[in-house]
Amino acid sequence: MSADAPNHTPTKKLRIATCSLAGCFGCHMSFLDVDEALADLIEHIEFDRSPFTDIKHVSEGGVDIGLIEGGLCNKENVEVLREFRARCTTLVAVGACAMYGGVPALRNGIPVSELVAEAYLGDDLHFFHLASPDLLFGFDDAVAHRNIVGVLQDERELGLQGIRMRKYGQEIIRLLTGKRVHGTGSVPGGFNKPLSVADRDLMRADIGQIIAWCDSALALARDLFLRGQPEQGRFANFPSGFMSLVRPDGAADLYDGALRVKDAQGQLIVDQVDVHDYQQLIVEEVKPWTYMKFPHLRALGPEHGWYRVGPLARINNATYFDTPHAEAARAEFMAWGHGQPVTASLAQHWARMIDTLHCAEGIARLLDDPDITGTDLMATGTPLREGIGVIEAPRGTLLHHYRIGDNDLVEYANLIVSTTHNNTAMNEAVRSVAAEYFDGREITEGLLNHIEVAIRAYDPCLSCATHAVGKMPLRIEVVESDGQLADVLLKHEDGTLERPMAHAEPVDRTPANWPPLDA
Repeated sequence: MSADAPNHTPTKKLRIATCSLAGCFGCHMSFLDVDEALADLIEHIEFDRSPFTDIKHVSEGGVDIGLIEGGLCNKENVEVLREFRARCTTLVAVGACAMYGGVPALRNGIPVSELVAEAYLGDDLHFFHLASPDLLFGFDDAVAHRNIVGVLQDERELGLQGIRMRKYGQEIIRLLTGKRVHGTGSVPGGFNKPLSVADRDLMRADIGQIIAWCDSALALARDLFLRGQPEQGRFANFPSGFMSLVRPDGAADLYDGALRVKDAQGQLIVDQVDVHDYQQLIVEEVKPWTYMKFPHLRALGPEHGWYRVGPLARINNATYFDTPHAEAARAEFMAWGHGQPVTASLAQHWARMIDTLHCAEGIARLLDDPDITGTDLMATGTPLREGIGVIEAPRGTLLHHYRIGDNDLVEYANLIVSTTHNNTAMNEAVRSVAAEYFDGREITEGLLNHIEVAIRAYDPCLSCATHAVGKMPLRIEVVESDGQLADVLLKHEDGTLERPMAHAEPVDRTPANWPPLDA
């Protein structure tokens, strides 16, 4: 150090922990709205427990600041809140749900037995934030490096490009609905404000750059997938049906289309099914060991009737895309699969970037439509008492069904979200990876990483799709064909592995010994 160099001590990074209790992760998504500032922020803070890191518990030494969104809905929520209070110097309740209970609190006046009987007895930039570390650094890269922080450190311009693309999408939401997360623009029967010409022009100014970035991101996703052959083509590759919305001529549709389902050979199972008839097409199976339901085609049953939704399904099902760049990319994708549906799970990332390019081109076209700044915002006539809506969300087909009572309160609600549609597919992905990479004797860290990669391909949700920054507590069991527990591997928060079975008695895991639903 030269004699005239300033002598100062580096600022200690603040340790931050975040969690969502009974919430929607909207507040966490708002955190990401710092956009490019995220690259600078990580120079000053270090994440501990958070959906951004997938660390499951606050470190014993505690953290400086804890941020909590969501209300209290079950015992786990209470335990998490107590842990945060004990280990966070400053605890901050973030958002309406954390302060007032939110939507989950609406059920407080209804007996739990009625809720159980009714329910169980009767973000497209995922590639940059979550998937690109797997493809850029490899499945066996250190967990502490294989995440968005690692991308920003090693491939700063690529990471910033993804952040800026997300920023543009979030700005569109803000300009249309008033807020980036949980916008207020949509109201029953229409929209509460028109899009101004100034805001339209603001969107139009950047759309050309966004399309160019989408083109380059697509090329990156394609090249990374092709460069990883044959392993990436073989990884979690299994036959399945595919469901998505299409127009009458078979073009991919994101809104207001009809349902099409193809089998693994590309043959139509059903086509042009009115979304209002979804209950005749789909049934939701309930199993005693999980709260997640298992949708499948009613006519084919649970064994043969399950399917996948999302980017891969939209590409495989569509006759064509209605924008030129995306259609050329779709044709190239299908040519790689020799005209047959592509069934490799990791091809989801290539397909997802074709989706993103299609949306960017669609935005450009809409911004040139004079009706986009129209003022005819509300439907007229007698309001309906029941409504069914189906759209293609980034993760896949999303279904909402509501019925309104005479008191104008919602008396029936059924949602089949994309992750639920993909439930069986995610289980099959894990099964496929275990069959290929498990040696039948010992569970390894490498096996755990491969399973995480398989699940992330389906972008299930923020908390279970994110990478662990250094840690990811996990428990995996090996069960023999007779139901006996053969091995258990625990990965603790500090990254160490433990096998508690060494001196333990075998545990019976046969279905007859599963706990009841209300246990």
